[in-house]
Amino acid sequence: MEQNIPEVDGFPVDTDAISSPDRSLRALLLLEAIALADVPLSLAQLSHRLDTPKATLLRMVQAMERLGFLLREVDEKTYLLGPRATQLGLRLLRNDVVMQRHRLILESLVRTLGETCNLTALDGAQVIYIDRVETHEPLRLHVEPGKHVPLHCTASGKLFMAEMPVDARQQLLQCLPLTAQTPRTITDMGLLQAELERISSRGVGIDSEEFVAGMVAVAVPIRDAEGRCVAALACHAPTARKSLNDLIEGIGHMQLAAEQLAAMFNPNA
Repeated sequence: MEQNIPEVDGFPVDTDAISSPDRSLRALLLLEAIALADVPLSLAQLSHRLDTPKATLLRMVQAMERLGFLLREVDEKTYLLGPRATQLGLRLLRNDVVMQRHRLILESLVRTLGETCNLTALDGAQVIYIDRVETHEPLRLHVEPGKHVPLHCTASGKLFMAEMPVDARQQLLQCLPLTAQTPRTITDMGLLQAELERISSRGVGIDSEEFVAGMVAVAVPIRDAEGRCVAALACHAPTARKSLNDLIEGIGHMQLAAEQLAAMFNPNA
């Protein structure tokens, strides 16, 4: 007789974990430890960080891998967040209550800069638009929240890569298609790596007509309490109205808004 396993969004539900609050709490702490790490963690490293026996963690890790919350790296010895954990994080960002709070900040910034501003996040090997507030100017680029765009040719995407640990960045670049979106898209690996180093130094991502011809953009990081880039705040404009230098002049206003947005991610700050 087949057993009916409950699911949510196509993922199985661990009913044993639901019935055990202590186990569920340990699972959350396990997810947090992996999310806060700059590199995938081994079972031994997780055991040390969580002060939990490896045998206990192994059962938990295997269950969370089966449920889609964790993935094993190619070495099969270390773990990173899986697609279900990523989806959960993105849905939290797009929660209606959270959206209302950061929408006020975006609206204020758009009034100051006069151009469309976006809240973006890293979703696997792409950028996802979480929210945006449009300029009132008739000439503008319309991108719906939830849309994905490439990493290598967008201000947010290059910023996310520049903020990564070098090893993680190199691993991503090895499998990233550097497709030309415009004649100005950087498709040479060496040139892109040099560009990411410059962005890492100045802390500002730029898009000089690399994603859409006639559009420029800048992006600044939104950081958590440990200084990690958890999202980005971007502003773009048509070159018929603003140059890249014009947008760069507004970076101070964007960084202030990014600090306000960061407070939403850092309740104890």
